[in-house]
Amino acid sequence: MKKNKNSSNVISTNRRASYSYELVQKYEAGIVLTGSEIKSVRLGKIDIRQSYARPIGNEIFLVSAHIAQYEHSNAQNHEPERTRKLLLHKTEVSNLIKGVNEQGYTIVPTRVYIKNKVAKVEIALAKGKRQYDKRQTIIRRENEREMQRSIKNKLKN
Repeated sequence: MKKNKNSSNVISTNRRASYSYELVQKYEAGIVLTGSEIKSVRLGKIDIRQSYARPIGNEIFLVSAHIAQYEHSNAQNHEPERTRKLLLHKTEVSNLIKGVNEQGYTIVPTRVYIKNKVAKVEIALAKGKRQYDKRQTIIRRENEREMQRSIKNKLKN
């Protein structure tokens, strides 16, 4: 059976980002990787929970994303937590830089996936939540679950 051309499989997600931040706008970015890095990413050995993106000059870089070293590589293996360049259009880069510098937003990676044999990172322009916002999110989620349970129980009876 032939695979779909636009198939994408998610390698890693940052679920903590939606809890700690209010995600304003999402972007899809390519990521510049070495050979051993892309092999490790395809094996799922990437961690983006502690990482963030930041502008340096007129470019956006992914900082402190941990990609484990590829086991079968030789002595020229990559450094696990190096800064990696993200590939975006000029208008997207300018929007992100403006959001960070003028509006005080943060750039947070939300997921890493393979699309058409190329590694992509979904980044989001995000605003930090305060503690009471996080509590409200938890309460809202619990109320929705309770409503779903009660509806399900009424349908069973």
